[in-house]
Amino acid sequence: MCEREGGVILQTASTNGIMGYPYYADYNATKAGVIELTRSMALELAPQIRVCAVAPGYVLTPMQRAEYTDEMLQQVNNKIPLRRHAKPEEIAALFAFLASDDAAYMTGHVYTIDGAETAGSLAGR
Repeated sequence: MCEREGGVILQTASTNGIMGYPYYADYNATKAGVIELTRSMALELAPQIRVCAVAPGYVLTPMQRAEYTDEMLQQVNNKIPLRRHAKPEEIAALFAFLASDDAAYMTGHVYTIDGAETAGSLAGR
């Protein structure tokens, strides 16, 4: 990218790196590290390379579905203002946008996509 004098680095963070969740200290710490790495790299690599991160909340992946009973899934959905998990393709669409020329002025930030879960104190319910 440096030789081409341009490019985009997209990283996967998590809402766990933005606010704490009990019993996930190791995961939370690594995702917080990704967030700070994103910010630092954006400053260091500008103006040639953009660096952004996406911080999804709950995403209904096959793994998530296998781990949660219907009741557990509903309990989590009740904490999310949009009342559902994100679809994987919704997360992918944000990554695609950030990689595109339409996002040419976007760098150094983390874009949360969580159905407004972290917008208030709902995550603690």
